[in-house]
Amino acid sequence: MSWKNPENEEIKHILEKAKTIAVVGLSNNPERTSYQIAKAMQDAGYKIIPVNPMVDEVLGEKAYSSLTEIEEDFDLINVFRRSEFLPEIAKEAAQTKCNVFWAQQGIINEEAYNYLKQKGFTVIMDMCIKVAHSVLVK
Repeated sequence: MSWKNPENEEIKHILEKAKTIAVVGLSNNPERTSYQIAKAMQDAGYKIIPVNPMVDEVLGEKAYSSLTEIEEDFDLINVFRRSEFLPEIAKEAAQTKCNVFWAQQGIINEEAYNYLKQKGFTVIMDMCIKVAHSVLVK
């Protein structure tokens, strides 16, 4: 089965409903794309939860080593890791209450997609959350 993103209406609904985004691979370096996108989403009103074992804090928020360590609920998992890491991250995501998995532009992994779909996830891949938000959410 080939992967397929949801229709724009569903993506818009996800972005309007979500309040908290766990950002896997969020760097504390302002020059990095992950930092810039997460900051833009934070500025748009979302709470950001950094997931990166190499940092303690990003954008004023406590960082966690993994998705399963996060103590609070989150609505969306946004991933800034290379495609080959997606299956591992997908297995971790399946251990959380969250059911929306979003891989940033250029990040695609069909194994992770199929696994998450079997677990009831909405999966978005190869799409920038900031661009989608600026286009779909007014």
